[in-house]
Amino acid sequence: MELRELRAFVAVAEERGMSAAARRLHMSQSALSQTVSGLERQLGLKLLVRTNTGAHPTEEGEILLAEARAVIARHDQAMRTMTSLTNPGCGLLRIGIPLELPPDLLRPAIGQVAATCPDTRVQARHLSSAAQLEALRAGELDIGLLRERPADPDLDAMLVVTERLGVLLAASVAAELADDEGVRLETLRGLQWVSFPRSGSPAWYDEVTSVLRSFGLDLGPEPPQDQSLIAEVKLAAVGTEKAFALAPPHWSQPLPGNVVWKPLHQHPLVRRTWAAWPAHSRRRDLAAFITALPTADL
Repeated sequence: MELRELRAFVAVAEERGMSAAARRLHMSQSALSQTVSGLERQLGLKLLVRTNTGAHPTEEGEILLAEARAVIARHDQAMRTMTSLTNPGCGLLRIGIPLELPPDLLRPAIGQVAATCPDTRVQARHLSSAAQLEALRAGELDIGLLRERPADPDLDAMLVVTERLGVLLAASVAAELADDEGVRLETLRGLQWVSFPRSGSPAWYDEVTSVLRSFGLDLGPEPPQDQSLIAEVKLAAVGTEKAFALAPPHWSQPLPGNVVWKPLHQHPLVRRTWAAWPAHSRRRDLAAFITALPTADL
């Protein structure tokens, strides 16, 4: 059994349902269900009784719940003990974050920093992936959240979250193009893609444009290098009924009445966010932040 499987099972048992547990773990319900089902197959036991009103532990599940809580508590204590042996490093924790980070993604990690190093002050900066890499190498950031995995051997990295992107469309356009499953990419031909500068995240830009071109979309010119793709820019362009923008399902910005979000058929675009930090770091507050970050599908 893996620790992530035990954490998943404990969350479902304590929340008495997949939906609440998925929100707690920042996972999709399908990914959480697969994890728990895999644990049941591995043990050869039925751990949960699933009903329309939720999920409840079986007798065997109650036994595992007690054991799993003990294992998780021991693991977390071991992590606190080991990090206490290293350089405390409590002071200012500088975090680089991209635009459109999933809501509440950082809350558990920041809370863990506060519990481990109460004197640490967290400072967050909105930066592109390329700018974060430069800042990490220059010692100006302690950890960055990037749209591509860094190849730098001096940086450690961990996948934090994956998001199946959908599209923002004018409501009138969505009414014409969308069906019960969402929007097909090829139906967006003729609309302008609200793009972002390649310089901010070259690998991610190349992946997106490759997929869009494969569906026959005309992407137009690349935006200027210094143009930030903020929410207001996306919404204003989409509202003209002449453009579409890519966005995750849990977009943090409120949508005006004339703009809607729709999923894409077959989920052709998946955006990944990686945490990256200096491999030589021994900071307690950084270790606490990293260990509390989720690894999830949204």
